[in-house]
Amino acid sequence: MSTSGIVTGAAAVGAVLLAAGSTAGAVYLFNRVIPRQDEVRVDVSEMADMTKWEEYKKIIHPNKEWLMAQPLEHVTVKAGDGITLHADYLPAETETDKLVIGFHGYTSCGSNDFSTLSHYYHDRGYDCLIVDNRAHGKSEGDYIGFGILDRFDCISWVKYINERFNGEKKVLLHGISMGAATILMASGMDELPDTVKCIVADCGFTSPYDVFAHILKRDYHLPPFPVMNINDMLCRKKAGYGFRDFSTLDSVKKAHCPILFIHGKDDDFVPTEMSVKNFNACTSEKKLLIVENASHAASLYENKKLYEDAVTEFTEKYM
Repeated sequence: MSTSGIVTGAAAVGAVLLAAGSTAGAVYLFNRVIPRQDEVRVDVSEMADMTKWEEYKKIIHPNKEWLMAQPLEHVTVKAGDGITLHADYLPAETETDKLVIGFHGYTSCGSNDFSTLSHYYHDRGYDCLIVDNRAHGKSEGDYIGFGILDRFDCISWVKYINERFNGEKKVLLHGISMGAATILMASGMDELPDTVKCIVADCGFTSPYDVFAHILKRDYHLPPFPVMNINDMLCRKKAGYGFRDFSTLDSVKKAHCPILFIHGKDDDFVPTEMSVKNFNACTSEKKLLIVENASHAASLYENKKLYEDAVTEFTEKYM
């Protein structure tokens, strides 16, 4: 659901760093957060205080039950590196030319993070394609891409929709946390089809390097060097990418479509300033919504009306 799994990994690595040095800590951190996670490891007490979380669950659980009761179609595409990616397709009640592709956060899956939003979009007459990112859910993959690999998968999904519907669907991309970073990284790529009309990016980080460096500094007062350098080399060797290979800032400077940036003001996992930086760097039409009292990935649940009204206003302008 969020990058809180990263935080959990960073907490564990602190003791290793003290006991065995930077190399051991970097290896432990890599093994903790980069390989596929077959179980969702989210410490909800770190995402928000438990009183708030109990209130959030009153929104999430009925929407998850609603989604699971829908006639979901299992669909797949092949990623550029040959792995099979999975998504659930939910058509609108009546024929439409509007379709949203939803991208979830770290260690979660589409049906978890996008259940409430799927209900919202379905009620608005959208087809919904609910993606499982690589190395998550029902999608294949041994290593999590943190947006750097997933940006190419995003383009594969848009091309799938274009081929399936003969380019007649107007596509909206909506991502949360790592999913937001994914679609922002795709936003300025030449390969992104022009059927994508706008993007909603909720609490996206600028790069995996920036997230890890923030956590090391926040929790352990450690500089990025040498832990991040060692971790980066491991990731490049095993997963095929480096933490600094690409960032959202690289992409939004060349964005092809309008972007709505959303972030919780109390987010300390992915600092709110990352969305501010993305917003300032973005050269396309744009809007920024900062949600008061919202922690990481909680903006929708903290103020559902504000969130949905902002998304409705923004997307109706372009879809």
